[in-house]
Amino acid sequence: MYTSADSVFQIAAHESVIPVPELYGMCENARDILRGPHEVGRVIARPFTGEPGHLVRTANRKDYATPPPDGMLLDQLASKSVPVYAIGKISDIFLGRGITSSVKTKNNADGMEKTMAAMNTHSDGLIFVNLVDFDQQYGHRNDTEGYAAALEAVDCWLPSLPVKDTDLIILTADHGCDPTTPSTDHSREFTPLLAYGPGVTPGVPLGVRTSLADIGQTVAEVFGAGKIPAGTSFLRDIQKGQ
Repeated sequence: MYTSADSVFQIAAHESVIPVPELYGMCENARDILRGPHEVGRVIARPFTGEPGHLVRTANRKDYATPPPDGMLLDQLASKSVPVYAIGKISDIFLGRGITSSVKTKNNADGMEKTMAAMNTHSDGLIFVNLVDFDQQYGHRNDTEGYAAALEAVDCWLPSLPVKDTDLIILTADHGCDPTTPSTDHSREFTPLLAYGPGVTPGVPLGVRTSLADIGQTVAEVFGAGKIPAGTSFLRDIQKGQ
């Protein structure tokens, strides 16, 4: 059992010692306990396999989050019947609220493959993706070479996305996880924000945003949904013809 600077409580167990369903049960109990005025944001099950010195996390991770506040982006999209396809740990984080369908991923490569498939099979709605390896596999393990290779892999993959005329792609991170720092925890540098698509004016500086909620507000405006409680949309700043 361990925690970090984030509001998380994690339980890791070898799958051959504690079966995954039993680990999930332990995390559900922990989730019930860690309530109150100092409620922990997420309880995370971290199953792994392998031998000492060669232990590997499996794809059976599961997150037990606190309920998101009412009126969040996914609530607004659901009220407009906008389909939301979640890839990775997204559904766990939002407790499935407002999500039409979801799929878990094993690693970045699996996430990219499933994102490509979703773009080929879903003609409208939001595809909400988390590529976990930057954080879990490389950032927290101070693996600089692995992190760099993962960045290059995503850079090479992006041009192959089947982007349609009305598509808007937004890339960001929820926090830093610099593999070159002495700590293995999240780091506090500014995170990137990139937006592109056929309808986006190239080279528009978005500046230093005051909140990650700006992306949520932008997505809400894209779909004509109600405003979320926080954030400023940058849609009109990037739209061609505006």
